[in-house]
Amino acid sequence: MDALETYVGAGVYELKEADERAWYRVIYFSKIENRIYVLHCFEEESRKTDRRDIAIASQPLKLVKERLKEQKSHEKRRRK
Repeated sequence: MDALETYVGAGVYELKEADERAWYRVIYFSKIENRIYVLHCFEEESRKTDRRDIAIASQPLKLVKERLKEQKSHEKRRRK
């Protein structure tokens, strides 16, 4: 299990790229129905992801999961 999955949630990943100045990061929720949900983008000077950034990524994840749950419920009602 990825460290972000432990702290943020299942299906959450991080892309990292660096240059001589900083580390650039994107924390995202895995692809669902041809969509990738970006939870947080930022740059840091350190290689380690700060807990503050992990907390920031957790907030939109909750909203995305709620929206997906609502969509699924709406689709079920439409099928009836």
